[in-house]
Amino acid sequence: MGKRKKGRSVKNNIQADTEEPEELKRAPHSFVIHRGDVGGYVIELTRDFRKVMEPFTASCLKPRKKNTIKDFVSIAGLLHVSHLCIFTSTELGTYMKIARLPHGPTLTFQVHSYSLTRDVVSAMKKQFVFEKLYQNASLIVMNSFSGEGRHMKLMASMFQNMFPTINITKVKLSNIRRCVLLNYDVNTKMIDFRHYAVKAVPVGLSKGIKKLVQSKVPNLGRFEDISDFITKSGQLSESEAEDDPGSHVTLPQKLSSRGNIASAQSALRLIELGPRLTLQASPALDGVLNGEVLFHEFIEKTEEEKLLIKKKREEKRKLKEKRKRIQDENTRKKAQKKEEMKQKSLKGMQKKLENQSEMHKLQAEVEEDAGSGEDDNDAEWYRKEVGHDPETGLFDSVPRRQNKRKLSSSRGPFHKKKKESLKYGTNAEMNPTIQNKFLKGKQKFARDGAVQKNKFHKRKVFGSKISKKNKP
Repeated sequence: MGKRKKGRSVKNNIQADTEEPEELKRAPHSFVIHRGDVGGYVIELTRDFRKVMEPFTASCLKPRKKNTIKDFVSIAGLLHVSHLCIFTSTELGTYMKIARLPHGPTLTFQVHSYSLTRDVVSAMKKQFVFEKLYQNASLIVMNSFSGEGRHMKLMASMFQNMFPTINITKVKLSNIRRCVLLNYDVNTKMIDFRHYAVKAVPVGLSKGIKKLVQSKVPNLGRFEDISDFITKSGQLSESEAEDDPGSHVTLPQKLSSRGNIASAQSALRLIELGPRLTLQASPALDGVLNGEVLFHEFIEKTEEEKLLIKKKREEKRKLKEKRKRIQDENTRKKAQKKEEMKQKSLKGMQKKLENQSEMHKLQAEVEEDAGSGEDDNDAEWYRKEVGHDPETGLFDSVPRRQNKRKLSSSRGPFHKKKKESLKYGTNAEMNPTIQNKFLKGKQKFARDGAVQKNKFHKRKVFGSKISKKNKP
């Protein structure tokens, strides 16, 4: 038998490996999805936000329309997923919801404006695209989130817990390649979301030396000596003349990029990768997309309204628990009844098998008796009782079907003659008894017809009582 070929979907199906090191299990994982009819731009924004959350996110997640939030919550524990980001779109605008799994809370942000990654990259003069940037998690930087209010602490803790923490004593500077900047504007109450790539550039070097250090091959055709190339542009490059001294740092470790060595000064530069988001905090719920409202930017409820809403929510929860309890009880009863019917059916089958075995035993006994009593037949009994042998053919058994066949064949001509006599109206060949019965029936029929013919009805003719006895 030949080897079965695997389809394309089977070949590309890679089983999820749930076994991870302990440090990776503790890192926050996330699902980034979109719900409903959101359009092509929001779908692309969802993919860009997944790139921001790399590598601890489901990059190739393909949710279906029939998937519910419960499906993602149920599988989150197996895959160590701690956050769920949902993009939705309505007639009023686009929204982003961030839920902490499995019990909440949930923060809702209204997306006032956004720019996709491809728009940000295409607007740059020098594009910086490097796939190895996404091998490590981003570093989060938050500004102005220390204000008063419960919602400020809630937002700050939610954003901080979305990204893994770093240990300053053990962190490797080569792994910090990206950063996410969140700036809260107190006046407008807006949050600016930016995504950057971090690049370290050595400072204090001339343009020519920097090219040599960074392994860039210079053009020395116009110079007689390499010293002319080094001293041509002075001590600093043109781009470093505009650098802010506040961006200069002394590296405690050696970086993988050329020219950045330990105990040397380098300038940190940020290159925007995208996407850009302008968010405004809206309602904050206690559970996963449901529960008590912890904060709302636009609607303020009184204490009485809050108590009424809480009471209705409690009643709804109790009704749900009652229905679930009744459903569980009905399921248990059905399972018990099914088991009883199964046992009853098994008992009936066992009883039937016992009856069949008894019938087989009786049949075997009867066959044994019949086999042992071959001499005890009718001829032997007649011989013992009468004293002489029976006449020939007295106890010969003739099959009943053959007797019927012989009887019907013997009566065949008589029926044939009767059929012909009835067909042609002749009774010359009939049996006298049958002929007499036939004649009596014929006379009775004629007599009944005469009686019916002699019946008359009185009718009035011109007001007189004249009876018409004989109907023409």
